[in-house]
Amino acid sequence: MIENVTVLKNAAERPLPLIRQAQPAAAFPVEALGAVLTDAALALHEHVQSPLAMCSQAVLAAATLAVQGHADVELATGQIKPVSNFFLTVAASGERKTATDQRALGPVRKHEEFLAEKYKIERLAFVNDHAAWEAARKKAMNSNKGDRAAIRNALNQLGHEPVAPPLPLLTCPDPTFEGLTLAMQQGQPSMGIFSSEGGQFVGGHAMSNENKLASAAAFSSCWDGEPIKRVRAKDGVTILPGRRLAMHLMVQPEVANILLSDSVLVDQGMLSRYLVTAPEGRSGRRFHKESTPESRGKLVRYEQQMYAILQRPLPLADGKPYEVAPRVLRLSNDARTMLINFADHVEGQLGPNGELKPISGLANKLPEHAARLAAVLTMFADPDAKEIGLDAAENGIKLVRHYADESLRLFEGAQIDAKLRQAARLLEWLQQSWKEVNVSLPDIYQRGPNFVASRRTALELVRVLEAHGWLRKVSGGGVVAGERRREVWCIVGDA
Repeated sequence: MIENVTVLKNAAERPLPLIRQAQPAAAFPVEALGAVLTDAALALHEHVQSPLAMCSQAVLAAATLAVQGHADVELATGQIKPVSNFFLTVAASGERKTATDQRALGPVRKHEEFLAEKYKIERLAFVNDHAAWEAARKKAMNSNKGDRAAIRNALNQLGHEPVAPPLPLLTCPDPTFEGLTLAMQQGQPSMGIFSSEGGQFVGGHAMSNENKLASAAAFSSCWDGEPIKRVRAKDGVTILPGRRLAMHLMVQPEVANILLSDSVLVDQGMLSRYLVTAPEGRSGRRFHKESTPESRGKLVRYEQQMYAILQRPLPLADGKPYEVAPRVLRLSNDARTMLINFADHVEGQLGPNGELKPISGLANKLPEHAARLAAVLTMFADPDAKEIGLDAAENGIKLVRHYADESLRLFEGAQIDAKLRQAARLLEWLQQSWKEVNVSLPDIYQRGPNFVASRRTALELVRVLEAHGWLRKVSGGGVVAGERRREVWCIVGDA
């Protein structure tokens, strides 16, 4: 820590803030999740002591994965859409993202183990059946001595080629879209991208500069429920209808800023499909306390409900084990009226000076997001439900209001110039780690934070700090850390 910095006494001379302090996150409307999910989020919050919004996102995303293959939702406009959702949770390192994700996905992992055991049995039966089919096909072709009609009749009697059982994979952390296509071609028709280290996905091959636009368009198409289409010279044409994809990425704030400020993703529309929350961290307040039997019971009820839904056979298209044919979950009259009124309210906020104008991409989809969430809540509470009631619609709207508020708050932060962010991080290093009153450029790019790797970057950031009054150039240079330097800056303290 610096002990002797120059302190400005005149308020008019005080350094200017580099970044306006962000507004605090609004409380997540956990009560809108329905009885079982609300209890699960609160119990998970008590057990893991991670932020409540993170716990709420985790169980809501897991519930989406569990139900999305069973039904689609009819929107107030009459369109039929999947109930799939893409969630994004922003939290710093050490906020127990992994522990939260693992506990929320416990029933999914258990079901994957069940599917793996089932796959072993069905795979052996398939291999034997396929060998018998091939032998019979060969015999049919050889035994009819070139008689085309006879061969055709024999092959028709043989029937279709046996189909391999689906791979026992429900989630993957950071796939390329090509990899996801392959997984959905050979695996479960309802899957999820779930990662407590979402930076791996954001910084991975799928979202690299050369692949970003194509990947974003493909993932957006999955959210829309369109058939997955892939054309490759080597592999030919692949068309996969009846697939459903949920997503929950937990990312650190810097990764979120990169993602949310990416103009390519904004323009393409992928970001409007994310439901984002960025709760205040809990580090420093997570003192040990024993969880109560009541809390443990709430988690057990959640796990039982999740597993019961996961065990229900998916509605499949005839003869197509890789393709779901979900029923349509419709809105009750009251629910439809409420969602129409909400859509009109949102539309009124999208004008040139409207509150939602800065997030118009997301705002235009808020009514659909609300309907999707209402459908998830309805089906999780009652997998056999025939319609979405008024309470579920109201809860869906409460949830999307939170996501809209968070997006407005985070949008403002994401628009901050990258150089200002780096300058703020450099200032933090100067104030907390550098031990001297003065500093030079070599001190910064040789000993400072890793992101300052060159003299040019160091000079750019020093000029930003100088312009804001946090550094003041020393005339004639001076000695810093035992070395004579031509250019030296004095670190200014804010009194």
